[in-house]
This record gives sequence, C-alpha cells and structure tokens, in this order.
Amino acid sequence: MIPSVLPTYNRAPLSFAKGEGSWLIEDDGRRFLDLGSGIAVNALGHAHPALVAALTEQAGKLWHTSNLYQIPQQQALADKLVAATFADTVFFTNSGTESCELAVKMARKYFYEKGQPEKVEIIGFEGSFHGRSSAGIAAAGSEKMTKGFGPLLPGFRHVAWGDHDGLKAAITDETAAILIEPVQGEGGIRPLPDQCLKGLRDLCDEHGILLILDEVQCGMGRTGKLFAHEWAGVDPDIMMVAKGIGGGFPLGAVLATEDAASGMTAGTHGSTYGGNPLGCAVGNAVMDLVADPAFLSEVNRKAGLLRQKLEGLVAGHPEVFEEVRGAGLMLGLKCKALNADVVKAGYDAEVITVPAADNVIRLLPPLNLSDDEVAEAVTRLDAAATEVELAQAKQTA
Repeated sequence: MIPSVLPTYNRAPLSFAKGEGSWLIEDDGRRFLDLGSGIAVNALGHAHPALVAALTEQAGKLWHTSNLYQIPQQQALADKLVAATFADTVFFTNSGTESCELAVKMARKYFYEKGQPEKVEIIGFEGSFHGRSSAGIAAAGSEKMTKGFGPLLPGFRHVAWGDHDGLKAAITDETAAILIEPVQGEGGIRPLPDQCLKGLRDLCDEHGILLILDEVQCGMGRTGKLFAHEWAGVDPDIMMVAKGIGGGFPLGAVLATEDAASGMTAGTHGSTYGGNPLGCAVGNAVMDLVADPAFLSEVNRKAGLLRQKLEGLVAGHPEVFEEVRGAGLMLGLKCKALNADVVKAGYDAEVITVPAADNVIRLLPPLNLSDDEVAEAVTRLDAAATEVELAQAKQTA
C-alpha cells in the first residue's frame, strides 16, 4: 500500500523536533551538528532570533494579499537586492524551480520582442541541476532527471563540463542563452574557474546572447561573496536565486538587467504567493545580515579554517576520502568509499551531511557557525570516517 506521503524520497530514519543555531535535536534528545542546512537553505542556522522576530511580527499583521496590490516588504527587499547586485529589477518566486521557469521564459521573450523569435535554445551543462520542473529537467538533461517524463520541453542543448570547444560549437543562430551554476551543487561541488566564467561572459557578448546564472545553491553569501559570480568580476544578464534568501522560509527570486527583462511586461508572468509579506519580511532580515561586508569576511575566514581542517581529515583517512573541493562554505569531500556509507556513518556520529553526484558528500553549514563548531564538525566527520574504515576492514577480513 502506498504511504500517505508520496514515496519520492529515501528518507533517513531521523525525525528532528527542534533546531538551535547549527544544531538539530532529534525526538529522542540526540544533538546533531547540521552541516547540510536543509541543503544550503538555513543560511543563518535554525531559529535565528532576527528571522524569528521578523516572521513573528509580520505574522501578527498580514500574511498574504497577492501581487494584485503593492507589497511594501517586497519593494524593500527588491530595493536591497538591486542596490547590492548587477540587477535593475527583481521578480519574487517561492523556489529555485520557479526561478528557473521564469529565467527561461524571460530569455525567450527577450528575443521574441527583439524580432528574433527563432532564438529559443538554451545551452546547459552536464552535471547541472536546475530544479524538478519541466524546464528544469530539460535544462539539466541527465537521464536520472528526465527518464519517464517525456516528451521533454524542447529548446535545450547540453555540453560536457569544461568542454570549451563543444560549447562554442553548440552556439547557433537559434541560441538565446547559456545557463550555468557558478558552483555545481548536486553535480558534486564543482566550481567554475573564474577565467571560465569570464570567458562565458565574453562568449555571450560576442554572439549577442544572454548569460543566465543559477545561484540558487551557491548564492546568498555561501562562497564568501554575496553571489558567487562576483569572484570573477563579471555580471550575468539574468540570475536565479532561492534557498538561502529566505533563511528557511520558502522564497526565491529572479534578478535581471533592465534590458534582459524588457520583454516581461504586465500579464506576461505571475505568482499567487511569490513575494508575499511573510516571505519578504524574512528575506529582508536575511539580507540585512548576510549582505554586510563584515559578515561575508567572517564567512571567508571560517571557510579557510574549515578547509584547512578538512585537508587534514582527508590526509588522515586516505581510504575514505580523495580530496576537498568547493568554495567558501560550499564544500565537498570526494569519497573513495561509497558516499552514502559516509553520510550514514555521519548519522551515527551525529553529524549531518548531504550526498551529491561524483561520489561526493556536501558540507553546507550555516554561514554563522562558530569556530568551536568548525572543530567539532571535523571531529565528528573523523569519527564517521573511522566507522567506515572499520566496516571496510570487516569486509576484507
């Protein structure tokens, strides 16, 4: 008999009753150090007082009106994002998947309005993840994402990660945009080198096409800049945002230049819930903290400390780990052992990590974790690795 919750997830046998900062507390009282942050969502950890206050205050006033009316909290958050980024305008969504849908629509509508309706194709990359919607899975293109869901939304081409010649060959007279994550998350924590992102910007400019960045997972301070592309010193035309922007409250956004957004006039897109007073009240509180240069400086310092300790962990467990990869506090441990076994051993050591492709485990801790928690994280990961080694020894005995 099918369970009442559709069984599309292989859920771990854990049920958390409470969260405090970087910690999750199980029903039975066990305390887990959370290095997953709800898959990079809880950027400020659990129950951050500023976020709780913002949500509670707004909940006592007004929850929802729809986008048929002015929403002051939405306007304030849009103004902050425009002031802090390349963007001239923002549309608010509820998720990264919804942001992908609009980004695709915006790029195609741009060229339609420019009198080039044939320019509809979007180039994506192997290993990418852009959500589970029809546009998202078509943009990613992997069999894991698309099998059984055909016919797929047309108008997408796919290029191998790092294949510069293949990318150039994929651009045709029908190309509208290139879509890429500055750091692949689900794909195994693969950062795009700065020179490659600069090259993509130049390539788009050369061919008169748009650059769309998916910063759903790597944005909102995760890499030590407010957005990851800032490290390369280039700007996209359109950017997808979600996860950390709401600090745990469902919120997403599409940021764009005035030119790229020029086709999106009244009636061309909408959202019943997107940018509602509750979500934007929390988003404003997140921005006030995360966009602070002093906060981002601390993210970089703690990222360096964690990476240094992880390098020692890898050296100490050469049969379990291969390397550390990533940027800022978006780090991955490439495993020699099965990554699922390392994640499971982490549960026994009361530390939460997230699996990814390429046999990687993701470490996506709250951006405000303490130095003591950095040390504790590596201690618990060390215990998990030791457990995996013991299991390996039993298998070979």
